[in-house]
Amino acid sequence: MNIASYIEHTILNPLTTSNEIDKLIGEAKEYNFVGVCVPPYWVEKTRRDLRGTDIKTVTVIGFPLGYQRTQSKRQEMETAIKDGADELDMVMTLSAFANGSYDWVKIEIAQLAKLAHEREKILKVILETAYWNDEQIKFACQLCVEAGADFVKTSTGFAKEGAKVEHIQLMRSICPSSVGVKASGGIRSYESAISMIQAGADRIGTSASVAIVTQTL
Repeated sequence: MNIASYIEHTILNPLTTSNEIDKLIGEAKEYNFVGVCVPPYWVEKTRRDLRGTDIKTVTVIGFPLGYQRTQSKRQEMETAIKDGADELDMVMTLSAFANGSYDWVKIEIAQLAKLAHEREKILKVILETAYWNDEQIKFACQLCVEAGADFVKTSTGFAKEGAKVEHIQLMRSICPSSVGVKASGGIRSYESAISMIQAGADRIGTSASVAIVTQTL
């Protein structure tokens, strides 16, 4: 298995520096990761420095708590796309979902998916699975599928827990093959990454990418 082809090499530390972005990009080129996931502030530099490669520039929207209004998320997305983002990992409005405002959640995802697709970009929806029971995770996935999301994603990495194999299996069981599943949060070893892929993950978001791939060398 070419595990690098699953990995989005990630840095979302609030104190990220340009030297760290340079290191991230250099490692992504060296190991040929599928993408790099960076804070919105660093998208323009990242896209410029990845020019001439097939590595995707990924960024986050409504991060990390997801309680921005739809208009704010839309503006974030438009700016990120203008700066060169290929894929947008948007945090679902967790408070609205907790409140039972499911139609509102679905409409927001649909609006943002439409924007992404009009610009030929990919929208991933971060569910923050640590907060939900199995039935809620299944229902959130269903909303995302119906709203036109391209991926569902487990976690921001800022909640109490990250990705779990059982949640990946659950998400994969609900989503059709046309909708990807991204595992993120706490994946730091080759064994953990493989377990997520075997459970049905199409992408792995991790800051431990180099450690994971070098365990196979």
